[in-house]
Amino acid sequence: MNLSTLEKAIAGICATERRYAPQAYYFLHEGLIKTLAEVQEKEKTVRHISGAELADGLRRHALESFGPLAKTVLNRWGVHATRDFGEMVFALLDAGLIGKTDEDHLDDFNDLYDFDQALLGPFRPRPKRAPAKPRATRKT
Repeated sequence: MNLSTLEKAIAGICATERRYAPQAYYFLHEGLIKTLAEVQEKEKTVRHISGAELADGLRRHALESFGPLAKTVLNRWGVHATRDFGEMVFALLDAGLIGKTDEDHLDDFNDLYDFDQALLGPFRPRPKRAPAKPRATRKT
């Protein structure tokens, strides 16, 4: 896809739909391409991906791109839940930038994971394990 076509489409979407920053759409588009490439590499075939697969790919893309700030960045762009990814996907569909199947629905993106757990959890300290108790020795 021509970058200027993508830029124009995102500018048009953002002119009427102000919930999400333009950067969120660019992030989603990058994550979509990356997720499709990962699926193609793993399965050695080109196929359509589900909303759940895309949302998981976007989670990984956010963690790789922004590390511990992933949730902060996405929230700043207006993205607070996986449903927001779906809203943006369907805006890109309406703009003719991506395709879908008859089985694809906005509800496919509902509550797929909790943003706190998915985006902050990997960076939270893990509880330390209690030191092992020494084993009693048997006297014979």
